[in-house]
Amino acid sequence: MGPHIIAIAIGLILDRIIGDPPNWPHPVRFIGTLISKLTTWLNKGRARKAKGFLLVFIVVGITFSVAISLLVSAYSIHMWVGIIVESMLIALGLAQKSLKEAAMDVYKPLVANDLPAARQKLSWIVGRDTEQLDEQEITRGVVETVSENISDGVTAPLFYAFIFAGAPGLWAYKAINTLDSMVGYKNEQYEDFGFASAKLDDIANYIPSRLTGYIMMLWGKKESMIPFGKRMKGWWQDAKKHPSPNSGYLEAATAYQLGIQLGGINTYKGVISNRARMGIGEVPLSPNHILSTISHLHTAVFLFWLWMMVIGGILFGLT
Repeated sequence: MGPHIIAIAIGLILDRIIGDPPNWPHPVRFIGTLISKLTTWLNKGRARKAKGFLLVFIVVGITFSVAISLLVSAYSIHMWVGIIVESMLIALGLAQKSLKEAAMDVYKPLVANDLPAARQKLSWIVGRDTEQLDEQEITRGVVETVSENISDGVTAPLFYAFIFAGAPGLWAYKAINTLDSMVGYKNEQYEDFGFASAKLDDIANYIPSRLTGYIMMLWGKKESMIPFGKRMKGWWQDAKKHPSPNSGYLEAATAYQLGIQLGGINTYKGVISNRARMGIGEVPLSPNHILSTISHLHTAVFLFWLWMMVIGGILFGLT
């Protein structure tokens, strides 16, 4: 397990500093291509729910097997060759710098009062309509997106890297997450076929999302004047109001720590969606809350990694 621990630490640092090189072939693209081809083949006729389970088995199995094969080959050459290859695979599976950059791409025109540019940049990272949003609603879009993706994009992949053999565990999770993003929709085309992908993604994110939210509540940047006990109670109650069984634990943590209110009315291709409110809203949303949310991102990721190191050390020390 030692080399995997080293590779996880190096990969986390690489992602924080370098992120995803823009011209590199990204493994998620290959996973997405595989899902698209299999979906064209399987998502038709009868027994679509069963075929959806087959899709999950094939995609996750191939992804995990390819990662294992790459690492076995690399480690067979030399331990440090293996660590370098694994570090790169881990860095490619994390999104800490990407999340920060996406948030800052909206923040910069927002503070320059260039609302059209801020709306356009926001539209690249959210599914909601952005054309008519004001400063507060643009800020809300960024804060919600960064918050909910702290787990999906960073801490959940780290969690599975720690408990399932390093990079192969991380990429098995990324395959699940990509499946959900591509076929996990409740519509006529995917409701049955995407059932397995959506449910497995919910299960895979159950522990990491709650643990990350808990870390944010304990050690994330606090701007609220509400007592800790009341914030914790509100966090736990409001998180369950979110339509996602996991994302609410991240968004509610941000809302209660920063003293803001998230949720509200969104529109998707003109269709109104009224999301439950989270947080009390001691202060109105402002662009500075984007910076505070980025601070939550960095704090949560570092402390999550540290917790995994400590827990892993205790468990392996007892075996």
